[in-house]
Amino acid sequence: MKSNKVPDEILKILDTITNKRAKVVIQHILDKGFITTEQLEKDYGYNHPPRAARDVRESGIPLETYRVKSSDGRNIAAYKFGDLTKIKKGKLHGRQIFSTALKKKLYKDGAEKCYICSGHFEKRYLQVDHRVPYEISGDPLNAEQNLLDFMLLCGSCNRAKSWSCEHCPNWSDKKSSKICKTCYWANPTDYVHIALKEIRRLDLQWEGDEIKIYEKLKLYAKKYEIDLPDFVKKIVARVLNNK
Repeated sequence: MKSNKVPDEILKILDTITNKRAKVVIQHILDKGFITTEQLEKDYGYNHPPRAARDVRESGIPLETYRVKSSDGRNIAAYKFGDLTKIKKGKLHGRQIFSTALKKKLYKDGAEKCYICSGHFEKRYLQVDHRVPYEISGDPLNAEQNLLDFMLLCGSCNRAKSWSCEHCPNWSDKKSSKICKTCYWANPTDYVHIALKEIRRLDLQWEGDEIKIYEKLKLYAKKYEIDLPDFVKKIVARVLNNK
């Protein structure tokens, strides 16, 4: 990598990045000063350009996002380096690959359930995920020795968590692990916010004989023309108020 604008010691650090998509973004920015989502898609064939930018950030390299005009006049995202003195050296080698042993331990300790929705799944359908997003804390040394830093999520909950975290002010501003640890997505049984919003959430899943109860709820909700989640809330409120 060569650039007259970036100090040699920073270039040496950038040269250590091994993630392919991250290297493409870094080299393009070194050459041109920035890269757009349009360039990532058309020139490099990345169908989800923000993922390539995220790879750079997950490698510890700060990026800034701003808006530019595309070739057809649309507003699109562009990326340039942020403050390169703030490179997170603990992330330079990217995400670690989690061992089969870690997943087995999490699966056993979690009673074969998704940590968020409590649904039962075969182990292959659950994904190891950081309680505190990798973007915030990275991977500490000997990470697998602390099971409390990880959880197993089903695909649906993992996608929902990713979207919520990426749209949280803490993600783009403070990047505080402490804030993350008090969020629903890190601990759904003991939290004070969801992505810094004062919200309470309860994920429910009906299985086996419980499905009959769910179908009854759905029928009554339709009869009274109430959305099912609102109908469940009304039932809970009525039971609690009667007590």
